[in-house]
Amino acid sequence: MEESTFNPEQQQKDISSKIVAGMERISEVFKILLWEKAKQVGLSPIQIQILIFLAFHKRELCNVSHLAKEFNVTKPTISDAVRILDKKGFILKDFSSADSRSYTIILSDSGIELVSKTYDFSDPLKVQVDGFSATELQSLYHTISQLIYKLNRSGILTVQRTCFGCTFYEKNNEIHYCNFLEKELLNEDIRIDCPEYVAK
Repeated sequence: MEESTFNPEQQQKDISSKIVAGMERISEVFKILLWEKAKQVGLSPIQIQILIFLAFHKRELCNVSHLAKEFNVTKPTISDAVRILDKKGFILKDFSSADSRSYTIILSDSGIELVSKTYDFSDPLKVQVDGFSATELQSLYHTISQLIYKLNRSGILTVQRTCFGCTFYEKNNEIHYCNFLEKELLNEDIRIDCPEYVAK
């Protein structure tokens, strides 16, 4: 018990524990902001997350199997959410693939309109982050992108689309390079969610 990250005495001895405890607080902020938005529009948080994901990601990622991995939930959980979104008219199912049982999920016009009212749920957090200096932001971003990659490599985070895990990414003598864009990448150029991402 004494070695728990959530024990304040442990935090005083170990900065990693302090950081993890701080991340837990930040994750609570996301939950609160998402729940508030969900209550306003009469949907669940996962339903809002699905709609926002559909709005900003390529079609091949917009299916039940991928969404389950993306949000670390079961396929039945996603299927239930999709069924309700379909019933409410916020999405459409495109069965044009070779497998008649699978389908791509796309936003309907009312779904697009709803996303325009919900995607800003994280703005109160962004306002605070905007207050950091450019140097602080670059350092924080570098650390977060590395952490996401490591969590994915250790199997905790099932989906990531950062440069570090991409087949197009190279690092030579501390220089980041993207073979897709054919250019050197600065730390702030490293992407968290790259549309061209191809897993190594």
